[in-house]
Amino acid sequence: MTTSSLALVPRLAVKDLLRISDLSHDDLVHLLDEAARYRAHPFRATPLLTGDTVVCYFAKPSTRTRISFETAIARLGGVPISVSPTELQLGRGETIADTARVLSRYSRAIVIRTFADSDVAELAAHAAVPVVNALTDGHHPCQALADMLTLRDRFDGTTGVRVAYLGDGNNVAHSLMEACALMGMHLTVATPPGYEPDPDVVRVAEDLAAANGSTIVLTHDPLEAAEDVHAVYTDVWVSMGDAPDEREARLHAMRPYQVNSDLFARALPEAVFMHCLPAHRGEEVTAEVIDGPRSIVFEQAENRLHTAEAVLSSLLLDELEGSR
Repeated sequence: MTTSSLALVPRLAVKDLLRISDLSHDDLVHLLDEAARYRAHPFRATPLLTGDTVVCYFAKPSTRTRISFETAIARLGGVPISVSPTELQLGRGETIADTARVLSRYSRAIVIRTFADSDVAELAAHAAVPVVNALTDGHHPCQALADMLTLRDRFDGTTGVRVAYLGDGNNVAHSLMEACALMGMHLTVATPPGYEPDPDVVRVAEDLAAANGSTIVLTHDPLEAAEDVHAVYTDVWVSMGDAPDEREARLHAMRPYQVNSDLFARALPEAVFMHCLPAHRGEEVTAEVIDGPRSIVFEQAENRLHTAEAVLSSLLLDELEGSR
């Protein structure tokens, strides 16, 4: 099943956040505004989850996603219950549907980080509480929200901002495409041949871009992509779930897409460097770029917390209308 399967779950409004294209432009702006408010006043909605729990199911390792959501839940007054596959009966054959029905009777929301998009879609379809996609193989909407907040802070808005994404057309690239398209930004995605983003996701992003004054461009030329942009973004070349025997082939294919000083110099003088972390210095980015004065990777990381609060509170309070 492709990443587009996430769109197969009919909803009258946004109960869940499975991918950025679940949202309207106004929804995304609302989430960014709420995140900025939580950044200024982290405990302003503490009564929202007082006495309640949120289940955080993590089938993949996590630093920023897990800790940001657990902290966000605590700031909203709740208790996070973090579990791995070995701690639920899913590993012994219980269905996703039954798990969703049970967890819905215990907790106010479910945050899930796993592999297949179809598993998240099935969980959301059978859960009576909000489900948040905290990363799948196809999408990383929570990262894209933090990215948009970080760029909006830096450039005092997003309309007309030009971004280059270099490397693997993966889940981070997918969510970045959808978010940039909704926010009036211009994104160029430069990947090696064979590593392009999912065509279904590209079509969704292009439709959103056409409706919001944005552009989405795909290329194989990293130097062309970085020319006169406001931000250069990259991600690891070898991700969780990639087969070990793919590593050398990936490193070879991605080498021309490394963000180094020469490539970064093609961007605007005020351009920033972005990375969702963890980073591998010497592979997708050089130390002089990621540790340099124009790197905003830790602002991105911090904003994962504020956007997590915004997502949870907005879903729990039914404040999102969705892309109707």
